[in-house]
Amino acid sequence: MAESAPLAYFDTSALVKRYVAEPGSNAVRRLLRNHRVVSSVLLRLESVSAVRRRHAEGQLTDTQQRRLLRRIEADDASWELVPIGDDVVEGARRLLLAHQLRTLDAIHLASAAIVAAEGVPMPFVTADHRQADAGRLAGLEVVEIATA
Repeated sequence: MAESAPLAYFDTSALVKRYVAEPGSNAVRRLLRNHRVVSSVLLRLESVSAVRRRHAEGQLTDTQQRRLLRRIEADDASWELVPIGDDVVEGARRLLLAHQLRTLDAIHLASAAIVAAEGVPMPFVTADHRQADAGRLAGLEVVEIATA
């Protein structure tokens, strides 16, 4: 993909669909053909956790798990990741006070808001309905990936 391709912020709930075939995978893959990935540094941990959980639940074989973890590691080099600094923590705290969110979801939203505040236009891509609603209320352009 060209370096000039537009950015899209991918929450882990959406990006994991690139690796694991499930409802919404095709929509995520279409977006990835035309967008570069920006996300929180949490993506490195959450994507591995999601694959490992699916393996533990019997949804992936040992071979599939190893293959997916290698793909994630290779793709990681192209991701633009937002570090979790004081600005992200404070933004996440404000979001938690205003919305019913899980902590890591608030960190993703705060990370996206910081990038957007720098004047970088990009959609926030998620498969989490509650997070999508909070993102819209926070003024982000949300692309909600259908999960059914």
